[in-house]
Amino acid sequence: MSKWTWAAASSKGTSHAQDGSRRQDAIACCTAAPDPSQFIGVLCDGAGSASRGGEGASLVARVMTIQARKHFATCTTGPDDETLLTWIDEARETIYYAASKRQLAPRDFATTLICVLSNGFGTTIAHIGDGCAVARDVESGEWQALTWPAHGEYASTTYFVTDEQPRISIQRRNAEISALVAFTDGMERLALDFAAVRPHAPFFEGVLGPVLQSSVIGRDAKLSHQLARYLDSPAVNARTDDDKTLLVAAHR
Repeated sequence: MSKWTWAAASSKGTSHAQDGSRRQDAIACCTAAPDPSQFIGVLCDGAGSASRGGEGASLVARVMTIQARKHFATCTTGPDDETLLTWIDEARETIYYAASKRQLAPRDFATTLICVLSNGFGTTIAHIGDGCAVARDVESGEWQALTWPAHGEYASTTYFVTDEQPRISIQRRNAEISALVAFTDGMERLALDFAAVRPHAPFFEGVLGPVLQSSVIGRDAKLSHQLARYLDSPAVNARTDDDKTLLVAAHR
């Protein structure tokens, strides 16, 4: 049976640290039971313009993870498009309820979404907004973008789960991968070559190396703490003042 080793971390951006606001990103990662070869990763980035964006990110990450775990508890195959859309509807309804309880609008909880489901041989991504998911192909060894950031009509804008008609991208890859990396938009400038529209391979090889060397099966807590320090390092903060969330997973 194949296994996963991963490190994951999220760090508050310097802009949020300066104004005293909370981190807007949220992340949830786990393997499914009873099948630990099935990996579940959810990353969300609350809109900076939304008063409760961080709460929206946390709510959506939790709902999507719960729905995925329920699915794989009784099903050995990945969800079809209709099922994924149902999960997203459930996340939207959770936000609507939270908004109504606080007498706020759903857009006050605006957040993006990247949901990655993979057993190493088949990978499914449900994506709304910016951020990206990238995988390393076993056969070629190349890093390939499974999704690409969706930016809005104007600079520094994107799409959200709470949009009236959310722009949902569902992508599937039926080929074996050796690694999976996903991140929110705070890491885009470091990880992606926008001119060539492809992943920046040296970045991914660099962050994957320690995970490949790990003997841990599942979440490597030590590497996750080291990854958090990296995300909050001067070198990274010099490139972005936004929140940064990064998942690095190796399939064995």
